Amino acid sequence: MLDWIDNYEERTWQTTESGTVRYALLGLGWWTIDVALPAIESSELGEVTTLVSSSTEKATRLADENDVARGISYDEFHDGEASDEYDAVYVGTPNAYHLEYVETAADLDKAVLCEKPMEATVERAEAMVEACEAADVPLMIAYRMQTDPAVRRARELIADGFLGEPVSVYGHNSQPLLEMIPDPDQWRLDPDLSGYGTSVMDLGIYSINTTRFLLGRDPVSVHSEMASSHEAFAEMPDERASSLLVFEDDVQMISTSSQNAHEDTHLKITGTAGQIELRPAFHGECSLHLSRGDLSITIEHDSFDAEREMEEEFDYFADRLLGDEEIYPDGRHGLQDMRIIETLHESAERGEPLDL
Repeated sequence: MLDWIDNYEERTWQTTESGTVRYALLGLGWWTIDVALPAIESSELGEVTTLVSSSTEKATRLADENDVARGISYDEFHDGEASDEYDAVYVGTPNAYHLEYVETAADLDKAVLCEKPMEATVERAEAMVEACEAADVPLMIAYRMQTDPAVRRARELIADGFLGEPVSVYGHNSQPLLEMIPDPDQWRLDPDLSGYGTSVMDLGIYSINTTRFLLGRDPVSVHSEMASSHEAFAEMPDERASSLLVFEDDVQMISTSSQNAHEDTHLKITGTAGQIELRPAFHGECSLHLSRGDLSITIEHDSFDAEREMEEEFDYFADRLLGDEEIYPDGRHGLQDMRIIETLHESAERGEPLDL
């Protein structure tokens, strides 16, 4: 057990320690500038060479402020400006804009790391996958939990039988969106930009995708309930959402999420022999709690905040590119989440369970 703890943060996925992937960052909101950019700069295998925004002036100003070589506009990006100065793009724009930038990146023969959820609708996500496959460019969806050590170690334990047979999962993710960003007109509350909704698209996806990764199984049916009462959520069906998902082998999952609640994240998986819980789970500083018989262990690693998780994610992506290794959370993996989310919203609208 001591060896396991000593090697807790070991990058079991890493295949190379040399080389550099140069990034262009698209969508220069707070997450990209305050989290993604410093994560790349502190990573082992990446550097930011280009910033892309709505205007050359804004991109150049932010590039100067953050010691990045070049800033260009979206139009210039589409025209191929500075395309010899980066190897890959990170797409952090609102969901409904992902496709157009990914299609251009594919045309420019650039690898793509696209934020989740990968687009606003299943149809647009399918078009994204098709564009990257036709151009033979790598596409990875930015599920940062899949490279967090707590999640990877939990996955190993489940594969080794720590739980016995998985029985049930409970996942929750909530945050007070309007306190974090006090603007009722923000894009996450605009269905034209966000997609099917806001809470499941932006928060519930963490519980669902992390469960898929941990168990190596997918849902086969879903039943969802959604409600919105706050005026800022008037155009969104899911200020609050709860869902029952039945995974392969009859593993039952309850997932709850809300963009208008106290911040809280956890994921608990119970099996016939033991239990694994991530608490907190999704907003940084993920902690692992293990229970089996008389055994109870808690492992915390406060150094893994959101920026550190992103650093791992960017190094994983770069490692896959430099070593020509297969990407696990690829476009088709993300596309399955889009299909799940679409079906959850359809279930809530119809008021009945639906098969996937």
